[in-house]
Amino acid sequence: MSNRHIRLDEGRAWRGRGRRHTLLWYEVHRRPSMRFLLKILTFGLLPFLTLVIGVNVGVRFSQELLYGTPSLEQQFGTGAVVTNPEEEVDLAIMWEVWNLLLKRYISPEELKTTPMVYGAITGLVEAIGDPHTLFMTPQQNKEFRDALQGELQGIGAELMVQGGKITVVAPLKGSPAERASLLPNDIIVAVDGESVEGLSLYETVHRIRGRKGTAVDLGILRENASSLLTISIVRDDIKVPSIEYKLKETSAGNIGHLTINQFGDNTVSDITQTLEDAKKSSIDGLILDVRFNGGGYLDGAVALSSLFLKKGKVVSVQGRGTASSDHYVSGRPLLPDAPLVILINQATASAAEIVAGALQDHERAIIVGIKSFGKGTVQEVIDVSGGGALRVTTAHWLTPNGRNLGKEGVTPDIEVDITQEDINADKDPQLEKALEWFLENE
Repeated sequence: MSNRHIRLDEGRAWRGRGRRHTLLWYEVHRRPSMRFLLKILTFGLLPFLTLVIGVNVGVRFSQELLYGTPSLEQQFGTGAVVTNPEEEVDLAIMWEVWNLLLKRYISPEELKTTPMVYGAITGLVEAIGDPHTLFMTPQQNKEFRDALQGELQGIGAELMVQGGKITVVAPLKGSPAERASLLPNDIIVAVDGESVEGLSLYETVHRIRGRKGTAVDLGILRENASSLLTISIVRDDIKVPSIEYKLKETSAGNIGHLTINQFGDNTVSDITQTLEDAKKSSIDGLILDVRFNGGGYLDGAVALSSLFLKKGKVVSVQGRGTASSDHYVSGRPLLPDAPLVILINQATASAAEIVAGALQDHERAIIVGIKSFGKGTVQEVIDVSGGGALRVTTAHWLTPNGRNLGKEGVTPDIEVDITQEDINADKDPQLEKALEWFLENE
């Protein structure tokens, strides 16, 4: 007992079984031995180590349970490309997610098959990151083809995704959008007060379209504007004439003014017939007006260029890898020698740029206006099962001299802009400059 001291303290009294008991507290004061410390460490750490081991085992078990198959990243990394997805890609995760939705989603009646399948396909295509490559549902495919025929309903503007933003390429000729002063390169950020951030092009277009006679308010970001603009446009039937032709009698002679609004199914045949009639009346020059022309079929651009060139290349199409094809004129020009001026602006795009670029490179035409939009890719529309379609970028195109239209656009030989004051005063300084050129070069 020499190495320890026992102290007894009287505690509180309590009653039990009719007897009075005294509870005694005691403390033991002694120098702890090594064996005693080891016991404390052993019995103190054992529950902690058991807990740690159990957690690790549980995590591994959960991972094996949840991720019984390798992830797509583990299978393919982030940059792998397959050649036969049906055989090389396991889509079990898609069916797994679908089944989980069927079992767990709070409103199973909202899990409608057709929109979900189209949504999955849309997401697949959008994951590429090319704003010009997209999947069209049967309804969207019909609207797209109706637009090429010049028949649609809405505000009458061509839109595209540029830099992740819904951007106006051009208001169509005589459309409600044009009358409301919607301009090329306007960025649409809201429709009827609701943001379009995160929406696809077609989702935005669907919000803009509506019944004839109803109004839609567009929130617009415009270059040089100090604040957000709100433009109200009344929807209407949009009937876009493929071409328009006027004969202008000037001091330089009879000058034809041919406006080409788009390259649709019948555009070239309409132009050919119009120019054959104009040729009979002995015109002294022609103005080819492709301002606000957002493009159309590549074949149409080549055929139109062929009406003014005796020989030579119209455009080079560079496809996948080293694949390349050159498109040449047909060899049947209708007006190979008539003086020619082409009017372009910031809304001249796609097939219209091919025509302007080709005739400029061959020194066959003088280009007047401002730099074109700069869309230098080729899209092919491929119908798929069920009435939908895939619009897919298949190539880049270059002018005969090798200019990349997507990077450079077409730069005019004579630069002339149109201001808002000109528009308000119903003036067209670009057309005036074209007519002036004929007078100076007769």
